[in-house]
Amino acid sequence: MKLTHEIDYAFRVINCLIEEPNRIIGANEISEQMHIPLRFLLKILRKLNAAKITNSKRGVNGGYHLYDVTKPITYLEVVEAIQGPIVINRCMNDEFSCENNKNGRTCNVHAGLARVQKSVKEALEKEVFEPKA
Repeated sequence: MKLTHEIDYAFRVINCLIEEPNRIIGANEISEQMHIPLRFLLKILRKLNAAKITNSKRGVNGGYHLYDVTKPITYLEVVEAIQGPIVINRCMNDEFSCENNKNGRTCNVHAGLARVQKSVKEALEKEVFEPKA
């Protein structure tokens, strides 16, 4: 499993905003500091805003900030905000997409993949960005 550039960049955005949690930071500044192309950054920020991880303020002094400066943000929240739920294999999302699960049969691989998926999610849930007070 490989994390995408978009997730890597989203982690960088959160890391940037966590350094100064009470400051509103413009997209251009985030782009320059974190070395993220501006257009790609704006796409990421829309997803983070929709997930209520970040928030935006319009206007001359506008920019982005953490949605809730008191709440730690898990790596899992960021990953799921960018790509949706973690699904290791298509059968984890729809068990009937697997030919071996049809007609009442069970696939021996499914149980193993379920454990792997659970472990990945638990590991990402343990890793957090802690807002600085």
